[in-house]
Amino acid sequence: MIDIHSHILPGIDDGAQTVEDSINMAKLAVEEGITKIIATPHHQNGKYNNKKHDIISRVSDLNQILQNEKIPLEVLPGQETRIYGEMTDDIDKGEILPLNHTNYLFIELPSGHIPRYTEQLLFDIQLKGFTPIIVHPERNSGVMENPDKLLHLVKKGALTQVTAGSVTGYFGKKIQRLSKQLIEANMTHFISSDAHNVTNRSFHIRESIAEVNKEFGSQAVYYFQENAELVAKGQTIYKSEPSSIKRKKFLGIF
Repeated sequence: MIDIHSHILPGIDDGAQTVEDSINMAKLAVEEGITKIIATPHHQNGKYNNKKHDIISRVSDLNQILQNEKIPLEVLPGQETRIYGEMTDDIDKGEILPLNHTNYLFIELPSGHIPRYTEQLLFDIQLKGFTPIIVHPERNSGVMENPDKLLHLVKKGALTQVTAGSVTGYFGKKIQRLSKQLIEANMTHFISSDAHNVTNRSFHIRESIAEVNKEFGSQAVYYFQENAELVAKGQTIYKSEPSSIKRKKFLGIF
């Protein structure tokens, strides 16, 4: 199984702080059934800047450490970039790193809103041959207030990734409910850990698989696992036609 979102690289963002932290995360990832994990350190989020060449070098170093420790986990390079206006310019400069050198690119929205230029920027990214993946939209206030804003972006070609902990209720019942509604409405395409450590921001992968299987069946589990495999290989993922979340259901009126 592949986890396409993690902060396992040591000492470069708010994820693993030391090599020992990275080793502990790797061991737990293996216990969760993960065989490959994409390291996606924060970039351009106002606190951390981690450019493409540095991430690739650090991924190589961590893989060597894990081999020496005989931990059967392969780390792949990626980046979680906070959306910003000059992003396409930095793509041209080679500072933005797609997931495992494919055409899939993580985009993080600010937690409090959806910037006005989002649709245009995602369009421009697609014109450059990349497919944007909006990470953890279920934790964005703008999406929580009006999921149709996300639906519009998905219909325009963006993909989305929900956090495993959101599905399991780690971030609260409201976010859990929205996460499941996004799954039901075909508005999300991946479930990944966004793991930062082994304590308060762990993987929750096994729990999320069990929850998805219970709510949506084994085909949904296969869908998310297969899409992660396809992304890591740079291949076309499976998609179903997205639909709007029914207003009454979104408000929690069942």
